[in-house]
Amino acid sequence: MVKPIPDGYHSVTPTLTIHGASDAIKFYKKAFDAKEVYRFPGPDGKSIMHAEIRIGDSAIMLCDEIPEMGFLSPKSTGGPSGAIYLYVDDADSVFSKAVSVGATSMMPLLDGFWGDRIGMLVDPYGHRWTIATRKKDMTLEEIQKAGAEFMKGQPK
Repeated sequence: MVKPIPDGYHSVTPTLTIHGASDAIKFYKKAFDAKEVYRFPGPDGKSIMHAEIRIGDSAIMLCDEIPEMGFLSPKSTGGPSGAIYLYVDDADSVFSKAVSVGATSMMPLLDGFWGDRIGMLVDPYGHRWTIATRKKDMTLEEIQKAGAEFMKGQPK
């Protein structure tokens, strides 16, 4: 029987449209130890119609821009429409590695009130990434209480 969600996939799989998908795959390999699963070339034989990489236990699908189909990258739209939240064993080292190979820091590493250590960056292709490591397991009630305390100290 065919499984509705294939082995090795999750219910949600991000798909990124990238201006320069082949170079982006190289960057993701260097920055996040991504593994290339496959790539399917576009009609010109050079562009990427569809590719898949794996980071940890998760798949990310990607393609080059295909304007006639409405597939535009952050470079063409003026900014990303979403972000990837990437859990890793050591946020500090992965964040530093990503910056060293071309990512730009948006927010330095910090300990979030919800128990994660995070830092935010933008990859060279305009996509936002939050690099995170869980440092403290908390109940929803504990997170809500910590969040309320945190918000008291924020400007209105």
